[in-house]
Amino acid sequence: MNHIDAIVARLTALHPKRIDLSLDRIQRLLAALDHPEKKLPPVIHVAGTNGKGSTIAFLRAILEAAGKRVHTYTSPHLVRFNERFRIGGPGEGRLVSDNELIAAMEECERMDAGAPITVFEITTAAGLLLFSRHPADVLLMEVGLGGRLDATNVVEKPLATIITRISIDHVDFLGDSLEKIAVEKAGILKRGVPAIIASQHRDALAVIERQAAKLGAPLKIAGEDWTATEERGRLVYQDDEGLFDLSPPRLYGRHQFENAGLAITALRTVRQLAIPPVAYDAGVAKADWPARLQRLGQGQLVDLAPTGSELWLDGGHNPDGGRAIAAALADLEERVSRPLVLIVGMLASKDCGGFLNNFAGLARRTIAVPVPAAEKGLSAEAVADTARAIGLSATSRDSLSEALEAARKLDLDPPPRILITGSLYLAGEALRENGTLPG
Repeated sequence: MNHIDAIVARLTALHPKRIDLSLDRIQRLLAALDHPEKKLPPVIHVAGTNGKGSTIAFLRAILEAAGKRVHTYTSPHLVRFNERFRIGGPGEGRLVSDNELIAAMEECERMDAGAPITVFEITTAAGLLLFSRHPADVLLMEVGLGGRLDATNVVEKPLATIITRISIDHVDFLGDSLEKIAVEKAGILKRGVPAIIASQHRDALAVIERQAAKLGAPLKIAGEDWTATEERGRLVYQDDEGLFDLSPPRLYGRHQFENAGLAITALRTVRQLAIPPVAYDAGVAKADWPARLQRLGQGQLVDLAPTGSELWLDGGHNPDGGRAIAAALADLEERVSRPLVLIVGMLASKDCGGFLNNFAGLARRTIAVPVPAAEKGLSAEAVADTARAIGLSATSRDSLSEALEAARKLDLDPPPRILITGSLYLAGEALRENGTLPG
């Protein structure tokens, strides 16, 4: 355990619950820290169920292509805790150093003085402290969970807010219907601040529109005020002011065209950033985000996979995310046909059947594995049982390496396309085992 992990473990003892949505505790701590949230660069705040990280990746790449210094705060991390904090600078900036992060977290711990606070809240306070002390043009901030009572929702007047696709997830904390979840996500809207909205189910959109009307927050809605679609392999973006014919996203999957569109719309709406057209093309083509239909080209897990196979990774873990992954895999299958092997691990809090049902008729074999370092992971056999119940051919193994060994023994021709999926925790473990560190 490194020093940062030791601090996180120590801070975990400050609150009996890992998640307890409230703004009271972080507001108290921020006051003790002399309000770093009021000394930040201009903020773009991003909520939603799926696509938040990818949208931020597009935002950052476009802004950096325009020569801007960009801070980012995202969660969770995949391999190293530092991944959550990127400090803006020339070019791509940098992840926060161990020493900087330790100093900020220990300062927050001292000022908290042992009062109850969740790890995410004190981590967010440490991030705000760091970002307030480094000049930048923009801070891109991802909601941790929900929005209304999320610790990131302490910025009173962001440049813009973004809500990506909303679907059913985290029902224990956000509610068991799209309307209830949308209320929490729409909690990031601010009076008079423009909000850019992905395509939504009508029930979720109605909630967002009502909240925006109350606050006088101008909305830019996908399919109504702007579109971003694939045409002849290009990204064609259009809004009331014009049309862009751009390079396709480096991030794979049809859903990434809309995520790129969210970023483009936000930056075209925030006129003071003055992004030149060439930066949109360069940023969309360059944006990268690990564990989102990421193909692993080399590494220890790649070496364990069947000779000539493809090894892909995606941290998707809910039915809507599974739908997007399955659609992308179907597109890949049309281009280059290979038998699909899923290696899946999931948390007990997720809809395992709803996620796996997207792959019925698509996957040749499913190999279930446990999710490492997760307190509430489903057993591999439970995942395999669920897969079999929906008609998938499934077995279970105790680790990723054993699952890849099982894939080798299938002796498929042509060599398979293997996807490790079902959990960001599992995706992080895959990156760690493969030796691929997000930077």
